[in-house]
Amino acid sequence: MAMSVFRREGRRLLPSISPRPIAAVRSAAPISSPEDDAPLGVRFASTQAVRNRMKSVKNIQKITKAMKMVAASKLRAVESRAVNSRGLWQPFTALLGDMPSVDVKKSVVVTLSSDKGLCGGINSTSVKVSKGLYKLSSGPEKEVKYVVVGEKAKAQLIRDSKQHIDLSITDVQKNPLNYTQVSVLADEILKNVEFDALRIVFNKFHSVMSFLPTVSTILSPEMVEKEAEAGGKLGELDSYEIEGGETKGEILQNLAEFQFSCVMFNAVLENACSEMGARMSAMDSSSRNAGDMLDRLTLSYTRTRQASITTELIEIISGASALEEKH
Repeated sequence: MAMSVFRREGRRLLPSISPRPIAAVRSAAPISSPEDDAPLGVRFASTQAVRNRMKSVKNIQKITKAMKMVAASKLRAVESRAVNSRGLWQPFTALLGDMPSVDVKKSVVVTLSSDKGLCGGINSTSVKVSKGLYKLSSGPEKEVKYVVVGEKAKAQLIRDSKQHIDLSITDVQKNPLNYTQVSVLADEILKNVEFDALRIVFNKFHSVMSFLPTVSTILSPEMVEKEAEAGGKLGELDSYEIEGGETKGEILQNLAEFQFSCVMFNAVLENACSEMGARMSAMDSSSRNAGDMLDRLTLSYTRTRQASITTELIEIISGASALEEKH
């Protein structure tokens, strides 16, 4: 009884099965495209991707504009102090001179850089000048070492000159720069390195758009006395009268330490100004590039949207025409 009922139900269901083979049904199925897989309410997946990209570029542009404004405010605060600090080391240059080509056995290259990036090629310039000084100062029976101030110069020099780095100092600009802070930094360098000549590499601030890589040379007291005995500009030291019980060597020691701290103070401020100016220029360029990219993306989005609307209109008109022909 049960089998007869099953056969009767089977004959009733047979006509509802398509006579076409399975392979034919698979080949006739339409191939899905990204446009068909688009979420509900979105015309094309490509327009959604372009909109997301436009949103990202707008956010980046806001960040770069904000960073430019922050750099401009910091530059105004540091620029006047950098200009005033030039009066500290200029008397030393008039008294002791600046001899970058002096031939010594122990040289130390002090490279100043920033702790943060996004400021163009300012740090790379300092590193290139430092490497050039290293090559010029190297030779038989000569010793050259690096003292690195700033995270960015450290990251570049540590790749191929790690064994030549005597001292590395970072986070100098974490607090507002003042002479006390820089004098402690200079004292730390003098305690940890032995030198006949210190060559400080920094970027001297000229304007927001330009900075000049600069090298200042500080001689040790022994080298100052030796150069003074040899004559030249340093020979004029003997024409000055020395008051007090200090010897000439002690006075030269104090002069060298004070000269180094003053030059370092000016160099750190000049480098900070150059960094802020370079960051302003870099962020301004980034903002303009983001605006150009946004214009291109807007044009692409508009074209894609217009193409999708045109395609839909053609489909509607074609469907209406087909219905009219049937009627």
